[in-house]
Amino acid sequence: MRIALYPGSFDPVTNGHMDILRQALALADKVIVAIGIHPGKAPLFSFDERVEMIHTCAQEAFGAEEAARIEVKSFSNLVIDFARENGARYLVRGLRDGTDLDYEMQMAGMNGTLAPEINTVFLPASPDVRHITATLVRQIAKMGGDTSAFVPRSVAQPLKLRTS
Repeated sequence: MRIALYPGSFDPVTNGHMDILRQALALADKVIVAIGIHPGKAPLFSFDERVEMIHTCAQEAFGAEEAARIEVKSFSNLVIDFARENGARYLVRGLRDGTDLDYEMQMAGMNGTLAPEINTVFLPASPDVRHITATLVRQIAKMGGDTSAFVPRSVAQPLKLRTS
């Protein structure tokens, strides 16, 4: 079974995340969405809320059969160690621009040294979501802006309620 690991904070889930997840599902039999848990950070949504959002968004975007190929887990160790522990052969990274590429190439090199059996796969963000970042979405929401163009429909209302 081809297992891909897609790590991130997913706080909140954005249309950009869903774009990369759609592409990852085309490459792997199973995709583990790995939510990084950092004790020093206070996320907008709890781990359980993010799990629910990812499952709901996947059902809405891809249908039940494709969504069943997605597993959501938390991790607090090195992403490459977590990938190894879960049998992932691929580490999925979304790229929006050249800045992302520069950073991700460094990470891929480090991860390749630590776990040469795990390949990093770069997936380009589709043009219509390339500009979206969860950080900017949170900022817009906290300032009362409309985030509906940046997040799945099922995320927009919880995000508005959480930030108002």
